[in-house]
Amino acid sequence: MNQPVTLPFHDRRQAGRVLAGLLAPYAGQAGLLVLALPRGGVPVGFEVAQALKAPLDVWVVRKLGLPGQEEYAIGAIASGGVRVMTPLPEGLVSPAALAKVIAREQAELARREQLYRDNRLPPSLQGRTVIVVDDGLATGATMCAALRSMHQQRPARLVVAVPVGAPDTCQALREDADEVVCAAMPEPFRAVGLWYEQFPQTSDDEVCALLAQARRAHEALAGTRPSGI
Repeated sequence: MNQPVTLPFHDRRQAGRVLAGLLAPYAGQAGLLVLALPRGGVPVGFEVAQALKAPLDVWVVRKLGLPGQEEYAIGAIASGGVRVMTPLPEGLVSPAALAKVIAREQAELARREQLYRDNRLPPSLQGRTVIVVDDGLATGATMCAALRSMHQQRPARLVVAVPVGAPDTCQALREDADEVVCAAMPEPFRAVGLWYEQFPQTSDDEVCALLAQARRAHEALAGTRPSGI
């Protein structure tokens, strides 16, 4: 499914359109669901869902950042009580500091779930093909946590889909996903944001607006009254 991709991508929306082209064989599949990891995965997932004529929702996952170097992931948490930890040198993070990080991110996870769902129930994954989208894969900790959380609902197939990712991370995720689709795997990788011309932080308002737009589009396509996913 791989084909030459010109880097950097302009922005997440353009990257999503490129990724959607690689996922074309899934278009129109019954029960197909696109789940984006907020916040940065939502603009990418929106383009994928539109192209595949699939519903779009979010699966909230929170990175656990190293105290003092929050951008460095030491693990992640996801809905369903899932926690994934990266092996760390002994003594790097004290138990008390780690507990503080987990508590803070658990509170943020709950806040985002309430805000993004707007009283809607989470989507059912059982027996469905689920395409899990993010804007890129560096360590893969958040994606790994998301996949392990989703496995609890017994989907028929889990597909990881990202515009760009570290080659070793993409390979490692094949243990938790049925398929990994990555448009580009540059080396050295270093960071996701390096492979985008425009990589601003995605806001809560943008996430909510895109989810609402996607719901309206899918409801119009299905010819149904609003009822969630």
